[in-house]
Amino acid sequence: MHDPEGNKAASLGRRELLSTAGAAMVAGAVAAGPAPAASAPSRGVDGMSSAARNSGPLGARLQGVQHFGLTVQNMERAYEFYTQVLGGTEVFRHGDFQGDPVHNTLLADQDIRANELHVDPQTIGVPNLRDGDQRLDVRFIQFDNVVVELLQYRNSDEPMGGPNSFAPPLANMSPAYPRMMHICFYLRDDVDFNKFIADLEAESARRGMDQVRANRTIRVRTDAERKAAPQSANTNKVTEAPSDGWELIYCKGPEGEQLEFVKALGPVKQRFANALAKRQQALAGAQ
Repeated sequence: MHDPEGNKAASLGRRELLSTAGAAMVAGAVAAGPAPAASAPSRGVDGMSSAARNSGPLGARLQGVQHFGLTVQNMERAYEFYTQVLGGTEVFRHGDFQGDPVHNTLLADQDIRANELHVDPQTIGVPNLRDGDQRLDVRFIQFDNVVVELLQYRNSDEPMGGPNSFAPPLANMSPAYPRMMHICFYLRDDVDFNKFIADLEAESARRGMDQVRANRTIRVRTDAERKAAPQSANTNKVTEAPSDGWELIYCKGPEGEQLEFVKALGPVKQRFANALAKRQQALAGAQ
C-alpha cells in the first residue's frame, strides 16, 4: 500500500544515501567550467543549437541514463522493496497497456524471432499485448540520480499489482550470463558498509523477503554458512589500481534480480570525476 508519509521520511534517508553521486557530478561540472549561456531560444543550456546537435555525434544528443527497467513477477513485493526498504519515491504508475502499437513497439523483434524459429511466440515468453490476452503495468521509482522502472506482464484476468506474472521467472540468475544486467546503488562515503548490508538483510527478512541475499567475501557452501559469516565479510574493499577505492558487494533482490551496492572512495572516485569533466569538455568542443 502506498504510504506518502513513509515515503517522505524515507526520501530524506535516500537523499543522504545517494548524495555522493550528485557531489561527483558537481565536481565534474566545476572541472569542466561553466556551460555557455544560451544566446537564443533555439540553443540548449550548453550553447549548442538544435541544428548542430542533430547533425553532431550521437553522444551529444544524450542527457544520460534516464532509468533502469526491471521486469518482475510480483509487483507489490518489488514496489515495497524499492520504496519502503531502499527509500525510493514513486513518480507515477500506469497500466493495462495493450494493443497493436504498444505490442509492436516493445515486442516486434521477438515476433520476428518466433517466426524465424517457427514457434508460437508464447513459447519463447512473448505476451500477446496486441489482442489484449496479456497486459503490461509499470511503476517508476525515483532515486536521486536515476529512476528504476518496475514492469509486470500479466494475463488479462490477473489484477494489477498481483503476484502472478505472464512468464515464469528465470530459474538461474548468475551474473555471468550474457545479457544479464544489474542495478548498482551508490552509498555515502561515511556509511558503514558492513552494517548497511546487515541492516538491509534484516529489514528485508522482517518483511518476508527471504530472497534478498547478499554475498560474502569468504567462501560459504550453504545459506546457513552465509548467514553465520562475520559482518566483516560483507564488504569487498578493492586496493588494486585502477579500481582502488571501491567497496562493493553483490546481492539478490526480492525478484531474484542482480543488485550491487558500492562506495567509491579516493582514487576511483577521482577517476570518475575526471572522466565526467573530460566528457563535458569534449561535448562542449563539439559545438
